[in-house]
Amino acid sequence: MRCETPSCIIRTWEAGDAPSIARHANNPRIACHLRDAFPHPYTQRDAELFIAMATRSRSAFLLAIEADGEAVGGIGLHFLRDVYRGTAEIGYWLAEEYWGRGIATDAVRALVPVAFEKFPVIRLQAGIFADNPASMRVLEKCGFSCEAVHTRAITKNGIIMDEHLYVLLK
Repeated sequence: MRCETPSCIIRTWEAGDAPSIARHANNPRIACHLRDAFPHPYTQRDAELFIAMATRSRSAFLLAIEADGEAVGGIGLHFLRDVYRGTAEIGYWLAEEYWGRGIATDAVRALVPVAFEKFPVIRLQAGIFADNPASMRVLEKCGFSCEAVHTRAITKNGIIMDEHLYVLLK
């Protein structure tokens, strides 16, 4: 898949993306807003393992965010199961030097119609850590609304915080 936006391209991951992703993802200011499964420090081997998983996953739809000719972040859908089938969790991250340029917003805007047209999804949701208002603004610009605040639901780096659940319905 490949989709061009005004500020970036979202596309399928390629093995050659590993050096760029390892360089951009190895940043504590990115890792602090993501689940612990996102490693820090982030190594070349982490990038290689992630790309191998992303290109064969059946439970997720994972894409690279490309800007200036290289992969500078990632975006994807994780499909929930059981009684939550029909719901996908959207997640994304972007290299710090690309923050504030509208790239994450463009990437989310491009992925939303794909989620609803290509997959049996009727609900998109994203859990945002309370200390990440920029990500909340991205989702709000893309039509998501804050459905709930899960009080003291996240523990990251020893800090307990709220999770804001953003939702967009088909």
